[in-house]
Formats: sequence, C-alpha cells, structure tokens
Amino acid sequence: MSADTPQPKTPIAMLWIGRILSALPVPLLVMSSIMKLRKAPEVVDGIVKYGWPENVIFGLGVVELTCVILYTIPQTAALGAILLTGYLGGAIATHVRMGEDWYFQFGFGVVLWLGLYFRDARVRSLIPLRSLRP
Repeated sequence: MSADTPQPKTPIAMLWIGRILSALPVPLLVMSSIMKLRKAPEVVDGIVKYGWPENVIFGLGVVELTCVILYTIPQTAALGAILLTGYLGGAIATHVRMGEDWYFQFGFGVVLWLGLYFRDARVRSLIPLRSLRP
C-alpha cells in the first residue's frame, strides 16, 4: 500500500478488545525487564539455574524492554510482536530443555498476537481468519 492509500478501519469494539489484550502482558514484561536491568537476586538465581551465565542478564533486560517499547508504539507494534515472539521462543526453549512447563510463555505470545490482531486491520489482512462456510 502506498502512503496515500486509505487504511482499513477497525471497529471500535475490536480496537478496545485489542488494546486490552495488548495491555495485559506489557506490565509483566516491563517488570521482568526492569528486574533484569537491576539484576534482582531472584533473576540472577533463575538465570544461573537455567544454565545461563550471569553476565547475560543486563543484555536480556535491554532486549526485552526494547521489544516491549516497540510493541506499545502503534507504528512499530508488528515489529515488536515479532521480536517478542522470538524472545518468548527462547524462554520456551529454555523451559523445555529443563523439563518445565512452557505453557505460560506460549500463552503470553498468543495474547500478544491476539491483541495486535484485534487492534490492527493491517495484521488482520495478513492473517485472514475465514469461516468454514463457503
């Protein structure tokens, strides 16, 4: 689409559902990234338990916070969702490797994308969901 092509409108109810779904994971991700940036003792213990060196914690916090900021800005939300999907994929892989449940991280990713799907018509056009009826 060119810059002067009108963007499809999102119904107000869908927009608000999308905003609410998008807002749910953001505070948790921000808190998680701040805890990493501050190297909170429970984060250090967890990172080391999972076999990661302690010196990666700050970098993970920067990456996580950057992805969340991108996700919250409407113009870069799709990029943020893609990057957060990769970040959560790493978390899922770590939990699978340790034989732990990974469903929470997966659900987090689903909520991120559902929020974006509901609030952004461009994403809906890329991921069309159709009924089974012809």
